Amino acid sequence: MVVFIVDGTVGEGGHAEAILDASGPEGRLFGCDCDPKLLEKARARLARFGDRVRLEKGNFAELSKWVAPESCDGILFDLGVCSAQLEEPARGLSVHLDGPLDMRLDPDITVTAADIINTYSENDLTDLFWKLGGERYARKVARAIVYERSHVRGGIRTTGQLARIVERVIPSRNLQRHPATKVFLALRIAVNDELGALERGLEGAVKLLKPGGRLLVISFHSGEARIIKEFGRRNTSPWKVRGKVDVPELREPGKPCLKWVVKDPITPSKEEVEQNPRSRSAQLRVFEKIS
Repeated sequence: MVVFIVDGTVGEGGHAEAILDASGPEGRLFGCDCDPKLLEKARARLARFGDRVRLEKGNFAELSKWVAPESCDGILFDLGVCSAQLEEPARGLSVHLDGPLDMRLDPDITVTAADIINTYSENDLTDLFWKLGGERYARKVARAIVYERSHVRGGIRTTGQLARIVERVIPSRNLQRHPATKVFLALRIAVNDELGALERGLEGAVKLLKPGGRLLVISFHSGEARIIKEFGRRNTSPWKVRGKVDVPELREPGKPCLKWVVKDPITPSKEEVEQNPRSRSAQLRVFEKIS
């Protein structure tokens, strides 16, 4: 019997390779990624599987373009960025490597982090850093950015410039994390519409799964986790909610389309974190579609 799996964030193909090895000759996999450089690495890595694998450039929020409804035995979303992306200065994703203030994971996106930093108002920057990054010094950072960009010819254009501005504003009390980490996270999420894509991708995945099919999501920060938990609450509850706020008195009878398989997230072991420190914040949650 053919087993069909979707890897919506195929990256360099690590998860896809493991899935295809484990599923045997009957396993089939569709994978997509918005980063063409990573996709080429995945093509080379997975070439040995021949026609058992198909790859396309695109975002997992668009899976319905390539995948038929109720055709999937499993869907995997591994959110965030990979090490290869962080370690390439030209992408502008790392606080430790100086490069252009870009942050686009998909080169077809038209707005860069530099555009946001140099055009947003102080209030808009404050909202962005606080809501998407959880940065408690959001107002101070935004004010410093607006001041600095008005005094520098050409504005703020590199990651090094931005990191130094944030360093001057935020007390450096945590030696394990750069003071600008949350600001960079917020900018990356905004540039790539990561939370909006996650919401669309989760809802779309429900339609693509067969009854009994499973959706696995690996998240790395609280913004992603909040969306996943809300998605789970909404789709596993035996009632419908009017609007975005769940008021018990206004609930209407409904039928859940999912059940939790792993609600309390699985986290990396101590040994895994020692081997891969970037995995320390990873959380795996699993749903199963019910008929």
